[in-house]
Amino acid sequence: MGNIVRVFTHQTYVGVIKPLLFTQSPDVVHSKAVELGSKVGKHRPLRQLASLSWAYKNPRLSQTIHGLEYDNPVGLSAGFDKNARLIPIMQAIGFGHITVGSITSKVCEGNPKPWFHRIPEQKAIVVHVGLANTGREAIAASLRDAKGSQSKARVPVTISVARTNSQETSTDKEGIDDYVQTLKTLRLYADNFEINISCPNTYGGEPFTTPARLDALLGAIDALNLMQPVYIKMPSDVPWRKYCSLLDVIIRHSVQGVTVSNLRKNRQGIAVSSSVKGGISGLPTQAASDLFIAKTYQKYGDKLTIIGVGGIFTAEDAYRKIRLGASLVDLLTGLIYEGPSLVGSINRGLVKLLDRDGFDSIEDAIGIDAHKV
Repeated sequence: MGNIVRVFTHQTYVGVIKPLLFTQSPDVVHSKAVELGSKVGKHRPLRQLASLSWAYKNPRLSQTIHGLEYDNPVGLSAGFDKNARLIPIMQAIGFGHITVGSITSKVCEGNPKPWFHRIPEQKAIVVHVGLANTGREAIAASLRDAKGSQSKARVPVTISVARTNSQETSTDKEGIDDYVQTLKTLRLYADNFEINISCPNTYGGEPFTTPARLDALLGAIDALNLMQPVYIKMPSDVPWRKYCSLLDVIIRHSVQGVTVSNLRKNRQGIAVSSSVKGGISGLPTQAASDLFIAKTYQKYGDKLTIIGVGGIFTAEDAYRKIRLGASLVDLLTGLIYEGPSLVGSINRGLVKLLDRDGFDSIEDAIGIDAHKV
């Protein structure tokens, strides 16, 4: 029954709802989606309906990673739930983990709008948000209230932390202090932390994507003695040699994994005007993400857990990243183009792919193809 509902709602979303949504500004649609998702998530019957309609569970997809239980490997990427308002509804539709943020120390208004631009023919979105969020104190209060409610998270919640997008945090010392203050405030509410060093849409660029500066940042984070696993959100548009130099720094610190990878800045082959500002998400990020997942696994698969991000629209997309070395995968753009049934469809499809390849569990497939790249 659940699969019939999934298929029907997917066809309805793609054939009817999405065309209507795509007649509106993506900024307006995102704002409405967050408001609707936040309201629906507060009502248990509606959450149960969403779960019955879309979520899919199978013990073959479960893993324990750094002491945390994951029912399935498919997670929500950072960037959609900027202020941690959607955790209840996102777990209801079937995500195995949820990333909120990125969150900064101070309130951040973000870049001038528009923040989003669709490229439907390439299943892509140009993102120019600039880390807009209500700041660590307000989000801590929201998470504190949610923790005591009936709709509290039952899946791992990762808090993505970034440097406030302003001139005030443009020096290395100020930037590091900004990260540290956010981590201190939110350490009671996170299951994992993701350190976003690679947002391309911020004041002062990406200062912590050089080895020496990253080393300084991670040294300050080490000093916090965080109990949670820490992941680093990696850049996408860098040569492998530079990327590898960052990995060499990361493994010297108390970091458990990497998220591969962030928005694409290179616009070669992207059908969008140069007047549209921002980084690229979606299908055009897929190939580079797959390559870096495999090469990261080859070099440090025994030391770092990999979360694969970029261009996931089908079970095959997710499975490929897993076979290349990702233990978990995150998506966002796929949700916009395919609708909320996508999560359950991917998880159901993953079980079929495990059957096809003769694997007992999703863990058996991790990294099986990394050496082929």
